[in-house]
Amino acid sequence: MAAVTELIRSEADGTISFGDYTLSAKAKLDNFDHAGDLYKVKTFNEITKLERNGMFAYESVPGTAVANMQVSADGVTFTVEGPEDAEITLGLEEETTYEVSIAGSDVGSMTTNLGGKLTISVELNGEPVEVSVKKC
Repeated sequence: MAAVTELIRSEADGTISFGDYTLSAKAKLDNFDHAGDLYKVKTFNEITKLERNGMFAYESVPGTAVANMQVSADGVTFTVEGPEDAEITLGLEEETTYEVSIAGSDVGSMTTNLGGKLTISVELNGEPVEVSVKKC
């Protein structure tokens, strides 16, 4: 997997991919239509941010590339890649408990705050890592 040079794109399987951690200057794309939702992405080497219908959906520090993000009522799954370990914050349901799996390893249950945000740390080392966050 590599950086998404289009900044954001729809995949044939109905998922989205976004982010380009190789950029040295901020780049953004607004009003990207995917499955009836409007997305906005901002990305470069320091941060990658995604909004869905004007609401916070994803943020990573430093910037990352995300492939095949699938959002459902039960949670979110995606593959993430970056040059170094990243802190990822996801916008989910408020005060809800989720089972988190990173690279196939169960890391346990986590509960979102009042704003619905859940933050995880992912060891990347330049390799793609699968992340799964499912509602309990």
